[in-house]
Amino acid sequence: MLGKRKRVVLTIKDKLDIIKKLEEGMSFKKLSVVYGIGESTVRDIKKNKERIINYANSSDPTSGVSKRKSMKSSTYEELDRVMIEWFNQQKTDGIPVSGTICAKQAKFFFDALGMEGDFNASSGWLTRFKQRHGIPKAAGKGTKLKGDETAASEFCGSFQEFVERENLQPEQIYGADQTGLFWKCLPSRTLTLETEQSTSGCRSSRERIIIMCCANATGLHKLNLCVVGKAKKPRAFKGTDLSNLPVTYYSQKGAWIEQSVFRQWFEKYFVPQVQKHLKSKGLLEKAVLLLDFPPAHPNEEMLSSDDGRIIVKYLPPNVTSLIQPMSQGVLATVKRYYRAGLLQKYMDEGIDPKIFWKNLTVLDAIYEVSRAWSMVKSSTITKAWKKLFPGNEENSGMNIDEGAILAANLATVLQNTEECEHVDIETIDQWFDSRSNDSSCQVLADSESAEDQTKAAEQKPSSKSRKTELNPEKHISHKAALEWTENLLDYLEQQDDMLLSDKLVLRRLRTIIRKKQKIQNNKNH
Repeated sequence: MLGKRKRVVLTIKDKLDIIKKLEEGMSFKKLSVVYGIGESTVRDIKKNKERIINYANSSDPTSGVSKRKSMKSSTYEELDRVMIEWFNQQKTDGIPVSGTICAKQAKFFFDALGMEGDFNASSGWLTRFKQRHGIPKAAGKGTKLKGDETAASEFCGSFQEFVERENLQPEQIYGADQTGLFWKCLPSRTLTLETEQSTSGCRSSRERIIIMCCANATGLHKLNLCVVGKAKKPRAFKGTDLSNLPVTYYSQKGAWIEQSVFRQWFEKYFVPQVQKHLKSKGLLEKAVLLLDFPPAHPNEEMLSSDDGRIIVKYLPPNVTSLIQPMSQGVLATVKRYYRAGLLQKYMDEGIDPKIFWKNLTVLDAIYEVSRAWSMVKSSTITKAWKKLFPGNEENSGMNIDEGAILAANLATVLQNTEECEHVDIETIDQWFDSRSNDSSCQVLADSESAEDQTKAAEQKPSSKSRKTELNPEKHISHKAALEWTENLLDYLEQQDDMLLSDKLVLRRLRTIIRKKQKIQNNKNH
């Protein structure tokens, strides 16, 4: 009699190899002999093919998969998925992540996602989290993860060879990258608030959207921003046709853009817009999109135009901080312009900061960040590609720091604004560059006094008063003008043939009316 077959536990890498060999035509029987397993095990692997591949793609690509044997999921799968995406992003950006920081972030995400259960970010949870995703022990240390300069240099060389071989012009080479934007970020060190005296009056901003910037190496073709929020259709979008927004909007619960969303954006927006642009330039409709190494993006083979002329290339792991074009100052410049725009809008309206931030909606943020993206100069984008295209650097113009100029201009304006005389360039610059969880970025807590709620109610009339004000006899009040303006904005959002410039003009008029209303209210009191 044959002896009992020794039990073999395959690694995830072994299972991926078996899947590949099955696709190449190797039989179940032959594979069972090679790996010392039963034919039924091989069939089970084929049955779970999609799950195995998805798990491998979500794991740290530099380690773990070759040794990991189990795909046991976390009790809180959504939290686990958000955490690994966050961890990979921190690692890519070269940000130190210790075990303590990881545990605190997990607790933050658990609360922010509104999850139910008794979650404890203990050392045991941290160990299991690292095991599930093949995170080496060194990654838990507080040492900063540096970019891989060798890998970056090798990729630059091979990419330049690829460009020459394919005869691609800078106009045909695109880059895209994403970042989180805490759109309701209040500069507590800049504006004077009564509630700043008490820490209970303010809390760190947690209202975030994901923005993805995409442009070609010349900086002359900037695609509309891709924006991802949690809500499928936020309350502020009421009456708004999503196709008329100045951005491409998606919804998802995850921390970063998921595979399905990215693939939809690539196929429905990126490919058609690139083809249209290249055609207008008289160039062959052929292009390459440079992206960070996944975890959240699909495989390269899954991303290409129908004719195969528009493709994707991924950067190797741990080189984003060194050569990813959008991470060489482009995303940071967008955020600076966004925050500067918010501050300018606040000063223009001249209303109480609490009311200003309370009335600020995600729709306002989308228009503001779209405006910020449009203000980024082509020279700024061109300079971001200099490590991949050293020859282009001489044509990128003077090396001017847009952010420094912006900070200086804003500081000058604020120093002549009531209650902001103490502001200097350093304060503004610090706010521009502050991270999302920095104490310098705060918004009002949800609990407000009855007096604050009354003031807010005065700014937003009821539907009954709206109907009355829309039919004035002679004198038109600021209140009525504001209502009409908001109604007209709602109308424009529903039309598919209105220009962004028209909407921005109307939004500017709304700001002026709000300021006039505030001045009149001060006189009456």
